[in-house]
Amino acid sequence: MAGWLAERRLLEPGAEPLSTPDRALRHIVSEQGRRLREAAERAGRDAEALDDVLSLLTAPRFDAREAVEVEYFTDRERTRRRLGELDALSREEFLAMRNSFPDARVLDSSLAGDLEMLANGVRMRMLTSQQAVRPQAPARYPSALSDAGAEVRVAPTAPLHMNILDRSVVIIGTGPGPQGEGGDVILHSTPVARCFWKVFTHTWDLARPHTRRPSGRGRAGRELSAQEREVPALLATGAKDETIARRLACSDRTLRRLMNQIMEKLGTSSRFEAGVTAARLGLLSR
Repeated sequence: MAGWLAERRLLEPGAEPLSTPDRALRHIVSEQGRRLREAAERAGRDAEALDDVLSLLTAPRFDAREAVEVEYFTDRERTRRRLGELDALSREEFLAMRNSFPDARVLDSSLAGDLEMLANGVRMRMLTSQQAVRPQAPARYPSALSDAGAEVRVAPTAPLHMNILDRSVVIIGTGPGPQGEGGDVILHSTPVARCFWKVFTHTWDLARPHTRRPSGRGRAGRELSAQEREVPALLATGAKDETIARRLACSDRTLRRLMNQIMEKLGTSSRFEAGVTAARLGLLSR
């Protein structure tokens, strides 16, 4: 009998006095409420664990892999020709990261293509390292792009030598040299391009805007004649000397004299510097 009463909270264990039914009922209800709350907490933890397991089961599978088209070049001239073809296809955005620049001849050709992209409405952003723009000729190149509407920033270092076209194609110098000597790889893949785009934007956000270095050349702003203006404008389109001479109806000797006059008036020492300076001064509009 004592055990029966104790199970129903009518008798406290080890105690002789009997509890009233009301007190026993409150005790039972309180105990059951505590047990229900503990059960609810356990059910909540179990539900969270179940959700975690289900999230693993429903995560994207990698059974369907994307085939990435890869082009690999060991000849820089072939790479440049291929880049020219790809640049012509760019429609929205062109990103360039440079840890060095090639010689003036290559820059001269690159500038013409870059200016054409800008004229076609492509948004261009160039990120370069401080060391890359220390020499005078490379320093003029980003200045000319900036004057033509490109966004240019300088970072302490540039981790890669690469281009990103419309966030769908990535060109990376993979060789040991600063300009990718030894190999260049072209990856045609939107997911891969977006990964490198994040690398670019992270470095871009930490960089500072490019500022033009004072040239100290007092004759750079001297007025060019109409004929002299046409020479750098034609050079910017990639025209050869023979084509320019025919266009101006002059001899090769006269063209060389004109080119020397232009370099003298602009205060430059090479055709490339003359083209960059003419672009900076807005003299390439025809």
